[in-house]
Amino acid sequence: MKTLQERLNELKSNIGLKRHSGDSGNEVIPEFDYKKNRALYDKLANEDLKKLQRESQQKRIERLHGRSELDPKWVFDNLIEDAQDVQEAVSIARSFIAAHKDPKWRNSRSHMMLFYGDYGRGKSHIAGAIAHELINKFETSVLYRQLQTLLDMRLFSYDYQAEDNASMRYREVNQQLLDVDLLILDEVCVNETVLKKNAQSWLGNLLRQRRSANKNCILITNHNLNDLETAIGRYCFESIREYETYQVQFQGPSRRKPLTQQIVDNKQAPTSGYQPNTISYKK
Repeated sequence: MKTLQERLNELKSNIGLKRHSGDSGNEVIPEFDYKKNRALYDKLANEDLKKLQRESQQKRIERLHGRSELDPKWVFDNLIEDAQDVQEAVSIARSFIAAHKDPKWRNSRSHMMLFYGDYGRGKSHIAGAIAHELINKFETSVLYRQLQTLLDMRLFSYDYQAEDNASMRYREVNQQLLDVDLLILDEVCVNETVLKKNAQSWLGNLLRQRRSANKNCILITNHNLNDLETAIGRYCFESIREYETYQVQFQGPSRRKPLTQQIVDNKQAPTSGYQPNTISYKK
């Protein structure tokens, strides 16, 4: 009876291989270095995994940007920090972003940034810049909305005989308002002295539900703080006070061009449309 080694040698001879240089055959089987090859395979596998993770992360970030409804031009690189109020606002904004590195800070309670000041001061731009940074660095889900647009959707949703699915779309948006990590509400009470009572209750309840879920908000308004309390009502204003609040006042000059200058520029280079609260950009 042939031994195992004899059978192996016979097999190698049949396929034309040899174990040692002195054996018959036409090729030497190299010694297999298990540790070396295992380390090589692990390295290649880790590189492939990291590549897939980067690609997956980039896709997630792109989806978050797409769902946020933010103006892509609202970034810090496009800001002109030519006034003290803008410089202070940017400093506070960067501190707010940096604080997200601490999970305990993120999960401890809800935070609210309250931007107030006249038109064209750059409030929406800086809020958008904060949101873009949070998406890129922490994959924070963001939703930017103008308050009046939400109130209009809410009003139209009551038409139950309508065939445009307004009520369904409003329910979907309302759920997004509750779920996103950062909600930016712009033009709060614009051109209105006081919100209607039912709108006050709706907004107050929205803010309180988000606070209970440790969700952050940025509110942007043209009112000063005293007028804002009157405009949104005490219940809603008390909802804001329950947050860890950062109040940022914009007092500098308007960054928007005079109307006559805009007309001249539009004739030279037509734009795609009106963009609210967008400030001048660096060239």
